[in-house]
Amino acid sequence: MRVAVVNAGSSSLKLSVVDEDDQATELATLADVGAVEADAVGHRVVHGGERFTEPVVIDAEVERALADLVALAPLHQPAALDGVRAAREALPGVPQVACFDTAFHSTMPAAASTYAVPRTWGVRRFGFHGLSHQWAARQAAPLGPRVVSCHLGAGASLAAVVDGRCVDTTMGFTPLEGLVMATRSGTVDPGLVLWLLAQRGMSVEEVGDGLEHHGGLVALAGTSDMREVLARVDADADAGARLAFDVYVHSLCRHIGAMAASAGGLDVLVFTGRIGERAAPVRDAVVDRLAWLAPFETVVVESREDLVIAHAVRTLLS
Repeated sequence: MRVAVVNAGSSSLKLSVVDEDDQATELATLADVGAVEADAVGHRVVHGGERFTEPVVIDAEVERALADLVALAPLHQPAALDGVRAAREALPGVPQVACFDTAFHSTMPAAASTYAVPRTWGVRRFGFHGLSHQWAARQAAPLGPRVVSCHLGAGASLAAVVDGRCVDTTMGFTPLEGLVMATRSGTVDPGLVLWLLAQRGMSVEEVGDGLEHHGGLVALAGTSDMREVLARVDADADAGARLAFDVYVHSLCRHIGAMAASAGGLDVLVFTGRIGERAAPVRDAVVDRLAWLAPFETVVVESREDLVIAHAVRTLLS
């Protein structure tokens, strides 16, 4: 089964066709999907909510349910839905399957997935980047059972994985919680948000825009590109870049420590994603600062969400 994979991220759109031998051919645009032979289309969908914990064939009812989750992942969900509509037009009649970033984290115990807030709010921690964490943890498994996976891209998160099952992660109800990211703040004191609303007179939209689009690296260094941050640090160009790097690494180390605690120890630390794979100074700084932990292996794994999606599509449809 040849599977066309549509992977819409917060700052990128990756398209490929994965053949029966797991060889992937990259595509330039969604229009190119219609020019290739594909038996099915698999979509990375960031948020599946509580309902979707397994891949599912997309029909009109599922599409409406995914649209209802846009408010929980405003940087990602609309792009995924655009991909569904474009693929339907390019490949009419070909089955489309949604594969969810939240699904891998559905194995978290209640202690890790529960917020200590009034139960009537009906909220919980979901976690994201599950397709990437699943692949990275699977590649690291031969080196030990307790893995902390670091997916570092425009969005960034960690997962604590024990014997292949996720037991904790840094993102929560939305992809805003956790690590410092490219344009997202990561975790902040909720009291700060209340103060901005009540004392500064800011609107919900203004605060949300600041946390989603103007936080993280761009808030501290004026750029969301880690390559530029590292170049400016190397050149000793400005204090903002150095602060951005230090805050980013501090956030990583702090949360890796928490994930190692959730896993009951650390056997393997895995880096994946664009920054995780390419930014050696980030990896080196993190490993140096974690030298106090018991010895652990460090590996870099190329992110292959496309293969995870293709395998899931084949399993579901066959």
